[in-house]
Amino acid sequence: MAELRMPKLNSNDAEYLLVEWLVPDGTEVKADDVVVSVETSKAVEELTADADGPLHHIAAPGTWCKPNELIANIDPAPSLSPARPSEKALSSTGTSLITAPAQALMDELGISREQVETLGRKVIRRTDIEQLKPHGIKLSKVQHAVARAVELSHQAIPAAYTVVRMNLCPALERAAAATREIRRPVGVAELFVQAVATMHADFPLFFSHIDGDQAIPATSPNVGITVDVGEGLYVPVLHDPGGLKEIATTLMKYRVAAASGSFKEADLSGANFMITLHTEGEVVLAIPFVFPGTTCALAVASPGESTYVGLAYDHRLINGREVALFLAELRRRMEAL
Repeated sequence: MAELRMPKLNSNDAEYLLVEWLVPDGTEVKADDVVVSVETSKAVEELTADADGPLHHIAAPGTWCKPNELIANIDPAPSLSPARPSEKALSSTGTSLITAPAQALMDELGISREQVETLGRKVIRRTDIEQLKPHGIKLSKVQHAVARAVELSHQAIPAAYTVVRMNLCPALERAAAATREIRRPVGVAELFVQAVATMHADFPLFFSHIDGDQAIPATSPNVGITVDVGEGLYVPVLHDPGGLKEIATTLMKYRVAAASGSFKEADLSGANFMITLHTEGEVVLAIPFVFPGTTCALAVASPGESTYVGLAYDHRLINGREVALFLAELRRRMEAL
């Protein structure tokens, strides 16, 4: 008998939420068939079967599962006849297979099987039913993941916030010159990533995380930065950023991935410092949340001669005096460009 176990999806989470089984219990599946969706603090992942045979659920939807925890078995023995879904899973007016979570939402919203059949899909999932909600706006998987991260942050992290003003006009001039020099688009995002990464050795607590009653400093700076091109908010990570050309090249790749939704889990994992950008002209101040697994989130408003740059931080690890020193040094580096 083959076992389906929860994989280790990233280094930030100790457990993941089993959101929904995408095939009914006992269904005959093939290796590499998508069978279950799982939510991490950053994204929703779909897991596949690794063997042929009837899939038997062990973990129920809504269960928090640790890496390597058994969530299903797959009987490799060939079945004598093709597996058929239960009558409750089949539409009475068509051939669509309706998952149990989808049926529960149909009952809650009063959506009929006839309405479901208009979708024209062989398998109806809960996310499909959400499209039929009256007067509702369907949230993307990315938005669901961000919402979960916000919820965890507000529940677990006692955050404080400090803000300073910076003159970023020299940084804008440096960005324009660097764009010509390295033939890559350079803006304040690239410059802040570079400046923050170089402060890792002097301010190790700002790149740490809590484990019990200890602060665990990171061995290298891994800087996450918000990217939103209209397809949802992503926070890809620059792992131990190098020079400005390398940073600009990586961020350009990430912007393309955000537009197409083609990020890999590794692109979105492992951050130990976050930078959030709010470059719309009317935004003068923004207060970010501290992402679970990190200690700090730096917010940069629309850059100019008087730009507000603030730091949200886990007050269990960092106090206000340390933050004032950090922001003063960051301002010195940015204004000296």
